[in-house]
Amino acid sequence: MHERTQVPISKRWAPVAARSRVSVSILLALAAAWLAQPTAANLALGLPLVLIGLAVRAWAAGHLRKNQQLATSGPYAYVRNPLYIGSLLAGVGFGICSAHAILLCAILVVFTVWFLPVVGEEEGHIRNILPGYREYEARVPRFLPALRPRYESSQCFEWSLYLANREYSALLGFVGFGAVLWYKLQALG
Repeated sequence: MHERTQVPISKRWAPVAARSRVSVSILLALAAAWLAQPTAANLALGLPLVLIGLAVRAWAAGHLRKNQQLATSGPYAYVRNPLYIGSLLAGVGFGICSAHAILLCAILVVFTVWFLPVVGEEEGHIRNILPGYREYEARVPRFLPALRPRYESSQCFEWSLYLANREYSALLGFVGFGAVLWYKLQALG
């Protein structure tokens, strides 16, 4: 009799999460746009987080050569996953802006259930294709940024990388959602 090896659910879920995370994020954004009840106070509290999150994402995208070179400059000198951190900050900021506790909780659940499992898969992929990743992984924290850079690099932000990584699409999505919040604020006020 052959004994089947059980693959942990986290290993089975990660590829599904990777394939569905953008669709789930879009559905969440649509639900948030529908349910949001923004107030000026909530916009004042959440908007700074949104802007910081978008800035972190943009900074990271301008240093990232996907699957070609290990990113150790810019935000990657402080933390291994700045794109995810930027997304989380912007998402939480929009959750606060929407003034809807369920939406804020849903954003945190989606991040935890869909995005975190992907991180391990992506790091495993990078570990296999880019030399030096194991040392980088040992020096640079995964999510909580170091206070000082853990790598020194002469590489600067490159707009061409920002564009090649299509970071403008995240910016456009966040701007669109911001416009919906602004419209709803005007309509409710």
